[in-house]
Amino acid sequence: MLRYLLPAALVASPLAAEPPRAVTDIAPVQGLVASVMGELGSPEALVPSSASPHDHALSPSEARALQQAEVLFWIGPDLSPGLGRKIEAIAGDTRVVALGELPQTRHLAARDDVLFSGADEDTEDHGHAHAEDDHADEEGHHHGSDDPHVWLSPDNARAWLETIAETLAEADPENADTYRANARTAQAAIDDAVARATESLAPAREARFVVFHDAYQYFERAFDLDVVGALSLSDASAPSPASLSAVRDAIRDSGARCVFAEPQFDPRLIDAVTEGSEIAVAELDPLGSDIAPGAGFYPSLVDDLATRIADCASQ
Repeated sequence: MLRYLLPAALVASPLAAEPPRAVTDIAPVQGLVASVMGELGSPEALVPSSASPHDHALSPSEARALQQAEVLFWIGPDLSPGLGRKIEAIAGDTRVVALGELPQTRHLAARDDVLFSGADEDTEDHGHAHAEDDHADEEGHHHGSDDPHVWLSPDNARAWLETIAETLAEADPENADTYRANARTAQAAIDDAVARATESLAPAREARFVVFHDAYQYFERAFDLDVVGALSLSDASAPSPASLSAVRDAIRDSGARCVFAEPQFDPRLIDAVTEGSEIAVAELDPLGSDIAPGAGFYPSLVDDLATRIADCASQ
């Protein structure tokens, strides 16, 4: 970008103090970046919360925002392979930070079955690593070795704030202290949200749940929840009739208390597995589409998920 070609004598001009134009992939990442930028700027999310990041195609205005960005924070190609291809094609000189690929990001292996019995014993918690034999299924959905929903680990979100602050500080040195201070405040806010969620979810630890797609493994681990299965795997690919049948049987046999729909997906699939049962149906949203964007987004997302799970478990 042109500002990197300016002579040294102009670097200290007022223009250098302007915060970088920041964009993100999903609303939870936008919230984390907004908490670090504070009053200095407002990052833009490329993927609407009403859409699934697994297969969202950028609109022309979203593609322009990506082209014009100075810094992009995103989870990475395991979550959004289509966005990854767009970044390679049009991002140009944008500084790209894949949060899911940072060394401090903790990963869980993607589960390969819609039923999770024994998953705690079989699922590895590890640093970032991809198997060499990753493959795509016959419908073109990518199955990596890691579950890409890493933002639903509050520990990951907390760790990313420092990287976000340092990235912005490097791009905008005159506001570096503000970014770092805001990151510390945001980390404390996440700690408070985790404490509230731990308390509100304590009664729900004895309940069992079914979710729409396998997006919540990190949240399950953080709060010791018992999710017995999902209609769809972590890539949100369309479930097969056999998968739906298996989940329907699991609802009947496990004593599951709730089935959680998601606003980004067809609710008729929930009807297909709950017909004839008395199980409660509620909604979870890993993207927080009903939460106002801004600095408080991520703590509000933790609060929202915890409240919805606790409320359904108490029915």
